[in-house]
Amino acid sequence: MSENIFDLAIIGSGPGGYIAAIRAAQLGMKVACIESHPNLGGTCLNVGCIPSKALLQSTEAFEHANHQAKELGLTYSKLGFDLKQIMKRKSKIVSELTSGIAGLMKKNKVEMFEGKARFTGQNSLHISGATEADIRAHHIIIATGSKPIELSTAPFDKKGIVSSTEALSFEKVPKHLVVIGGGVIGLELGSVWQRLGAKVTVIEAMKSILSTMDSDIVRTMTKSLKKQGMQFLVETSFQKVEKLKNDLRVHCEQKGQNIELTCDKLLVAVGRRAHTDGLGLDSINLPLGPGGKIEVNDRYQTAVPGIYAIGDVISGPMLAHKAEEEGVACVEMIAGKAGHVNYDAIPSVIYTSPEVASVGKTEEECRDLGISYQVGKFPLSANARAKCAGPTVGFVKIIADSRTDKILGAHLVGPHVSEIVGEIAVGVEFSASAEDLGRSVHAHPTMSEAVKEACLAVGKKALNI
Repeated sequence: MSENIFDLAIIGSGPGGYIAAIRAAQLGMKVACIESHPNLGGTCLNVGCIPSKALLQSTEAFEHANHQAKELGLTYSKLGFDLKQIMKRKSKIVSELTSGIAGLMKKNKVEMFEGKARFTGQNSLHISGATEADIRAHHIIIATGSKPIELSTAPFDKKGIVSSTEALSFEKVPKHLVVIGGGVIGLELGSVWQRLGAKVTVIEAMKSILSTMDSDIVRTMTKSLKKQGMQFLVETSFQKVEKLKNDLRVHCEQKGQNIELTCDKLLVAVGRRAHTDGLGLDSINLPLGPGGKIEVNDRYQTAVPGIYAIGDVISGPMLAHKAEEEGVACVEMIAGKAGHVNYDAIPSVIYTSPEVASVGKTEEECRDLGISYQVGKFPLSANARAKCAGPTVGFVKIIADSRTDKILGAHLVGPHVSEIVGEIAVGVEFSASAEDLGRSVHAHPTMSEAVKEACLAVGKKALNI
């Protein structure tokens, strides 16, 4: 057993944890980071954002080649796929990135401890696992992320009834994949396997998929995904699942009517919960708030002095980039600097085809808040670059304050909108007006011109429609 004293200890090496560790080291702190998994990067890098995007990239290329080749003037005798190679590529990407993070930690002289951390006092932790150690720190950040929510009526067996983790590594394409939950995870992973030939049925308890998103996005994506072959049962509640000899029988209810589905894989994607198990929070009298999350103030301080929390374990959207920004802000405030996160300027993306991207408020939120607003919308069917790229399903929608013209929100559907929503997020961060972006020069032909046109459309000045 060894004892070490640090300026800062961080529990978890996900996007929030490892970025916080690097920033703290840059500010001259002696930093420890504790991670229970052999590979750094947390859920996002190992079994979340990165592997899912690798699979989405491979399967999207396959889907596009199958459906657009003739239109693009491309011919081939037969197009197939090698699932083992797809998985190998995914693993290679994850390995390279996790190794990169390990290198960054070493370069910044962050001391790593592999094992599970448990509080033994307000400023002390016991680490057990690959490393056995007791450490002390003047400040401790909890950045342990989240884990999939498990239903009591469909406990994970990691074979037929699975979480997103197992759905990233199926050894063969399912015949019929039933997904419980029409949110981001369900639609992304459903898209992966549907493109490779699986029948995919999504069960959603709400009135629509993506129920918290802008209504124009919901309508467009429902229509587009249905056209691709995905099936939806909305306003449908999951009841139970039976294990048959080789399959599963899923029981659900829709408006009083019982529905049964037979499938070989059931993906439970009803959300994630804060992962605070085994931290020993009771020993330091740190209570959990609503939804099992840790409550913090605007400086990410918990109810216990010297202990902080960021990322998925606190309130707000469970996004890797949110956790990163909170990690930087938290550490900078610990160091006496002015850390800051503008929660109105945090974009979110769904990597389906077409992609979805949003930042700021929806029309529904503006109405609920009594904000007078104007909308500018530009369809991608009128954008030259989108036209050249292929199917032009989608739009850019800008919401601006009707009195000041300040951009309040933006909602986009289309190819690569994940890469252009950042421009609008910067605009929101700097309180830009729609006219500011509309009068900025955008290269032609680019998808970003749709942002310019949508901003001009707020003032009824769009030029290309």
